[in-house]
Amino acid sequence: MTKRIIIKNPLIAQKLFDEIGAWSFVWLGLRIYLGWLWLEAGWNKIIGSGAHPWNSDSILNFWQKAIIIPAAPARPAIAYDWYRTFLEFLIQIRAESWMAPLVAWGELLVGITLIAGIFVGITAAIGAFMNMNFMLAGTASINPVMLLFAIILMLAWKTAGWWGFDRWLLPRLGIPWSGVIIEKIDV
Repeated sequence: MTKRIIIKNPLIAQKLFDEIGAWSFVWLGLRIYLGWLWLEAGWNKIIGSGAHPWNSDSILNFWQKAIIIPAAPARPAIAYDWYRTFLEFLIQIRAESWMAPLVAWGELLVGITLIAGIFVGITAAIGAFMNMNFMLAGTASINPVMLLFAIILMLAWKTAGWWGFDRWLLPRLGIPWSGVIIEKIDV
């Protein structure tokens, strides 16, 4: 005999993340703001504007400064040795030649897709991954706030793209408005 178990979201979670209504406009604003931050960061790197043009030397210098362990009582920029080892590996294999354009174009594409509302949950997760890497390398700046916004958009993935292309893309993929109910079945 199989038993059907459905676990419903709390009412507040339903209102915030499952229903199209006032909150979908909040997610739209948050999505466009975060998308604009990513778009601007990527575009500035691609065109090389600002006081410090972005290129393979830029990211190499950033990595080299990040891995430095200063004399006590100063603290290193990187708190985790495994991440320092990862950056040292990237320096050793000269990954800056492909990583610099990857970062710039990745930021630009995350910005465009968030603004357009294309696969918002996945795009926000990619942005969150980039934010985590920036923070692990010792750069706080606006990254913690961007990470928080990305997490919120990941939670609201079903409705965050309603006022965007996800409104048409997700139903074609069969989620979330197709009526499919995911169930846990105990046998």
